[in-house]
Amino acid sequence: MIFEVLTLFPGMFDSPLRESILGRAIKQGRLQVRTHNLRDWAEGKHLTTDDTPYGGGDGMVMKPEPIARAVANLRRQTPAAKVIMMTPQGVPFNQQHAKQLAQEDGLIFLCGRYEGFDERIRDSLVDAEYSLGDFVLTGGELPAMVMIDAISRYLPGVLGSEGSAETDSFSDGLLEYPQYTRPAVFNGLEVPQVLLSGDHGKIARWRREQQLKRTLKRRPELLEQAKLTEEDLKFLAQLKQLDS
Repeated sequence: MIFEVLTLFPGMFDSPLRESILGRAIKQGRLQVRTHNLRDWAEGKHLTTDDTPYGGGDGMVMKPEPIARAVANLRRQTPAAKVIMMTPQGVPFNQQHAKQLAQEDGLIFLCGRYEGFDERIRDSLVDAEYSLGDFVLTGGELPAMVMIDAISRYLPGVLGSEGSAETDSFSDGLLEYPQYTRPAVFNGLEVPQVLLSGDHGKIARWRREQQLKRTLKRRPELLEQAKLTEEDLKFLAQLKQLDS
């Protein structure tokens, strides 16, 4: 997978891409992240990438020409790459989006600044728009890093365990179950006995019930879309009855 990032501040990506799982995966050649300074495609003495908005108003707007030239250039290298715009107006990014985008040949991230992009960029160049939530950041670089991290977890060989991404929170529509490791007792708190039993069937059911219990308590709206079995529904009904 090749991630191309168009930004006015490519240096922001240096440290995150050298560390931990992403850094190791890049060294191993399992993914590539190429950051590009948008000014490389700007023209004029000052390599201008923004201008004042038509109709007046505060702030500056990202010009369409540098971005169009940059995208055309990058798509010559990876013709099937999808162009992703980072914007508060986009679809809220979630785990299923990460899994789907991991199937693409390449992704081109547009990291905006100032008051955002000229609308014609959105109309003519962008394949999808994503947001991290209902808040505004100073630029699209941090959201792009978050998406690259989430998507990379689904690429072959990136995680040490191939099943890790599949058991993450939201992968099956529910929050993840509690995790424990040694010691068996910490500050008077014991690891649940079922996890020490060696009975894999009981452990699997306990984990599923914990997922349901935690999701009902913390994110009940997720249950409306999750794929639930009859046994799951029965367990949820019992939980709701206990709370009533």
